[in-house]
Amino acid sequence: MSPLWLSHYTATSGLGIGLQPSLAALRQQRGGLLPCTFDTVDLPTFTAEIPGVDGVQLPAPLARFDCRNNRLALLGLRQDGFSEAVAAAAHKYGAQRIGVFIGTSTSGILQTELAYRRLDPASGAFPADFVYASTHNTFSVADFTRHYFGLSGPAAVVSSACSSSAKVFASARRMLAAGLIDAAVVGGVDSLCLTTLYGFNSLGLISTRPCRPFDAGRDGISIGEAAAFALLERLPESLDKNAVLLLGVGESSDAHHMSSPHPDGLGARMAMQAALKMAGLGPDDIDYINLHGTATPSNDAAEAKAVSALFGASTPCSSTKGATGHTLGAAGGLEAVVCALALRHGFLPGGLNTQQLDPALHLNYLLENREQPVSRVLSNSFGFGGTNCSLVFGRAG
Repeated sequence: MSPLWLSHYTATSGLGIGLQPSLAALRQQRGGLLPCTFDTVDLPTFTAEIPGVDGVQLPAPLARFDCRNNRLALLGLRQDGFSEAVAAAAHKYGAQRIGVFIGTSTSGILQTELAYRRLDPASGAFPADFVYASTHNTFSVADFTRHYFGLSGPAAVVSSACSSSAKVFASARRMLAAGLIDAAVVGGVDSLCLTTLYGFNSLGLISTRPCRPFDAGRDGISIGEAAAFALLERLPESLDKNAVLLLGVGESSDAHHMSSPHPDGLGARMAMQAALKMAGLGPDDIDYINLHGTATPSNDAAEAKAVSALFGASTPCSSTKGATGHTLGAAGGLEAVVCALALRHGFLPGGLNTQQLDPALHLNYLLENREQPVSRVLSNSFGFGGTNCSLVFGRAG
C-alpha cells in the first residue's frame, strides 16, 4: 500500500489528558490504574478512570448526543490542536471529502444503564429524555464526531471488541485507496460502564490487582477508558523526518472460539504477516512490538507463540495495558498513538506491574524503558471471536 500520514494525533487515557502528560507518564513508567470507585460498582478490581469526564459539556446544538462516551470523545478531540487540524482539513479538502471511522465496544451503554434506574414504575417505560439512537447506539460516537466537525463524508463505527479501533485504520485506508475521501478521522472511544466491568468479571477475566501482562502470575485484565484519534492523509510532497506513517495493516479471523484465541495464535500470526507484507517489510525490520498483552493466561500465551514463531525471541516488545488498563474498543487507537510517540521520541516503553516474566513465554519483553532510535513498530489488537488486526507504523526519515 502507499503509506499514509498521521498528520495529527492525540490520546486521552488513564495516562493523562493529551500527548504531553501521556508521554511524561510513559517516560516515568507511571500508570493510571487505581482501586475501582466507578459509579456503584462493587468489585475488588482496578480501573483507569479519566478524571473530569462527567463535567464535560457538549455544545448545546449537540445535546442529544450527551452521554459519558461522547463527553470522553469531546474531551479527547479538544486536545493537542486536533480539532483545529480537522477544521483545517475540512477547509482544504471539503467537508464531504473527510471520513470518520471510530472504534468502540461500549459506546453509551452507561446511558442505558442510568435510564433503567429511572424506569416508570407503572408502565416500565424509559424516561422521556433517554435517546437510544444518539447516545447508546454504537454509531453514536461517529455521528457525534461528524456533527461536531460539521463533516458530511462517510462515517462508520467498527465494533469488533478489542480490535475495533485498530481496524478503523483499515477502513479508512480502503476509502482513501478507492478515492472516496481525501482524509479520515480515525480512532477509538470507550468509557467505563457497569456492563463491561460486571461482564468481564462474570467471565472470570478481571484481576483483583493491577493487571500484569506476561507475568508468570498474571490472572486477568484491568479495564480502562480512553479516547484516541488520528488524522490520516495521503503523503504530501515533503515531510519532516519525524513524521509518523501508517505502512501496513493486517486483518485476520481465528474463527476458533467466542472469547478465547486460537491456542497457538494462528490468527494473530496471520494478521502480523499480512501487515508486514503490506508494508513490504520483514520481521527483522521491526524495532518494537506493542503487544495486545491483556494479562489473561490464555491471551498472552497465544500471542507469545505467534510473535516468537514470526519474529523469534529478540524483537523488543511490551504491553502498555499495565499502564492504561485494557481500554477495549479504544485500545487499538490508544496503542497506535503510543507507537507514534515511541517513533517520534525514540523510546521503547517498558511494561508496568510485571514482576516475574513467565518463563514459558519466549519474548524479549521490556520491563524498563529503552531510549534508542525507532524506525518501525508493530501494534497488535486482538478481539473476541478472533477478530485480529496488526498495524505497522514508521518514521518518514
